[in-house]
Amino acid sequence: MRKRFDGFTLLEMMIVISIMVILLLMAMPSAQNSTVRKQISDALPLADIAKKPIDDAWKTAQTLLPDNTAAGLPIPEKIVNQHIKAVAIEHGAIHITFGYRANGGIKDKTLSLRPAIVEDAKIVPITWVCGNAKAPDPMTIKGQNRTDVPEHYLPFACR
Repeated sequence: MRKRFDGFTLLEMMIVISIMVILLLMAMPSAQNSTVRKQISDALPLADIAKKPIDDAWKTAQTLLPDNTAAGLPIPEKIVNQHIKAVAIEHGAIHITFGYRANGGIKDKTLSLRPAIVEDAKIVPITWVCGNAKAPDPMTIKGQNRTDVPEHYLPFACR
C-alpha cells in the first residue's frame, strides 16, 4: 500500500519564497528610480509660469529677467506643489527646488531650466535646456546651472 502526498514540502515552499524575495529586491531600485523620475517630470510644468515672462522679456527687450519680482511672480517659496518647495528665477534661469513630499533622493535638491538663445538672431525664440543637457547648435545657454539632482534620477531629456 503506497501513501500519496499532495502539496508542497516545506523545503519547496522556502525555495519559492526565496526566489520571489530575490526578484523583488532586484526590482525595488528600478521602481524607486522611476518614481523619482516621475516626480521630476510632474514638477516641470510648474516652471511654465516662469517661462512665459522670461520669453516675453526676451522677445521685447532681448534681456533675461533677474528674479521673480522682475517677472511679476511671487517670491520663490510661494510657487509650490506637493513635490516642489520653491521656483526661483535667477538671471533668466529657472531653479526648481524639491521638498515637501518629494522622494528623499531629491529632497532639497535643485533642478535648473536654462534659456538657450541665438545671440545674433534675436527673433529666434528661447529654447529651454533642462539640467545638464547641452544646447542645440548654434544656441548659447544663459544662466547658471545649479542642478544637483543625482544624474540617475534625471529624465533623459535633462542629462
